[in-house]
Amino acid sequence: MTTHLRLPLPKPLQDIIHPPPTPGVLGVFSYLDTTVDAIKKLRAAGHTDFTVYSPVPRHEIEDALGQAVSPVRMFTLIGGIAGCAIGAWLTLWMSYDWPIVLGGKPVGSVPPYVVIMFEMTILFGALSTILGILFNSAFAARRLGTIQYDERFTNDRFGIFVPAASDKASPVEKLLRDAGAEEVRRG
Repeated sequence: MTTHLRLPLPKPLQDIIHPPPTPGVLGVFSYLDTTVDAIKKLRAAGHTDFTVYSPVPRHEIEDALGQAVSPVRMFTLIGGIAGCAIGAWLTLWMSYDWPIVLGGKPVGSVPPYVVIMFEMTILFGALSTILGILFNSAFAARRLGTIQYDERFTNDRFGIFVPAASDKASPVEKLLRDAGAEEVRRG
């Protein structure tokens, strides 16, 4: 029999790796329509910080949540434009630094360099997309602690988790039940 020695983590790491669970209310829904209705009722009641679970991506849920478009696409655009400009500069600079005249063609002919410009656009766009994702995930507002989950959300049920202290959970429970939740539980 093997025994593992478990060393205690320093307090800051303990808080990051094993945070306490987030108190809140979890509602389980059978139908998309009732889930969307519950999202609209939560938003009308002033709740903006909640998590929605869905077995499949549905545009109705995205529309009801009304979330802003991800800013990562701006990183991609700026990276792509910068890559194209750097590709053009690189090829033209190399041509004028080491000129090879073939058949009377101009040294700075653009058509052969389009391939390099395209490849640099793709390279810089992809790298800046990765940097944008890392930057946005590092500085995104996130909830510290685990939140409730149910395995049925990956199969055939929808879920909404609303973080709420125990004294404010009763109105949220009532709202989710009135919206058509088949199961509501605190956590």
